[in-house]
Amino acid sequence: MTVTPLRRALVVLAVASLTVAAAPTAAAAEPDPKALTWTVQPATASGPDQRRWINASLDPGQAVTEHLAVRNFSRTAVAFSLKAADGYLTDKGRFNMLSSDRPSVDGGTWIDVQEKVTVGPNETRVVPFRITVPKGATPGDHPAGIAATVTSTGGTVNVESRVGFRVMLRVNGSARAALAVRGLGATYSPSWNPFAGGTVRVRYTVENDGNVWVSGTSRVAMSDLLGRTSHDATSAVEELLPGGARTVETRADGVWALGRLRTTVTTSPTPVGDGPAGVDLRPASATVTTWVVPWAQLALLGLLAGLLLGLRAAARHRRRRLAGLLARARQEGRQEGQESVLVGGAPAGAEPEGDARR
Repeated sequence: MTVTPLRRALVVLAVASLTVAAAPTAAAAEPDPKALTWTVQPATASGPDQRRWINASLDPGQAVTEHLAVRNFSRTAVAFSLKAADGYLTDKGRFNMLSSDRPSVDGGTWIDVQEKVTVGPNETRVVPFRITVPKGATPGDHPAGIAATVTSTGGTVNVESRVGFRVMLRVNGSARAALAVRGLGATYSPSWNPFAGGTVRVRYTVENDGNVWVSGTSRVAMSDLLGRTSHDATSAVEELLPGGARTVETRADGVWALGRLRTTVTTSPTPVGDGPAGVDLRPASATVTTWVVPWAQLALLGLLAGLLLGLRAAARHRRRRLAGLLARARQEGRQEGQESVLVGGAPAGAEPEGDARR
């Protein structure tokens, strides 16, 4: 059969059309998270609102319905998975929620939301979710998060990309704000310059020992053997959720100390967010004692003492030498006097010369 140029052109056009038509279908079946852009934010039933996250203060056993809005900025429809999990703060102080492979045990289990939502290109969908506080829930803050996720398969590894916001759940009741000081340690490094103080390095852990979200301040004070304060500084404590902890390291230069050096850390908590009235604020403190030997200063004192003893010995030697020279000079003077008398004087029993007639 002879293929005419017109028939050949029609076949090529048909193959190209099938290829273009199949491409969007494959992309929609498994979207690449790198090619997608979406946001998730708190909302009302009518659409997104101005809240950055949701604060909910509830009684044990109480339930409330909230909403979230998922907006898809991509060119294809995307099926998002909706997930809730316990919230926490990272080492850098940023809020995050547990990954899917870690089970939630607190506030994340109180949120009930539908598993999936499909959002068209450049479309926004509002989804309701329900928060139910267990009857036996303890008072205080129970942080959680809720997110819309997309999972892609890269070889044998599934990569989960998610965007969400925090849900701060507070159970009404007795609220306690406390920042405990754990593992306080202090080391003193003397300066080899005898005219400069040493360096004290302090390390401790601040732990939120209360039941509400707090920040605060920590004060580090040092006092010597006589009780005189040689260093006193206050620094900010970053936000900590209940049960959270953060290690703090600080240093103080130019500290003069001899013998016992007492380092005291005092914390003052401050509730964060819409704190309830009548929060029980509990400052805390811890003290550690370090024994200091100022080697450079002791070496200088030893050198000065040795120099003083050397000068005294040299002065004593000079006095003795001078006294010896004086005694020798006097002895020589006496000997010379005696010799002069024997040489120039009259013999014993001789009468002096003169006129015998007188």
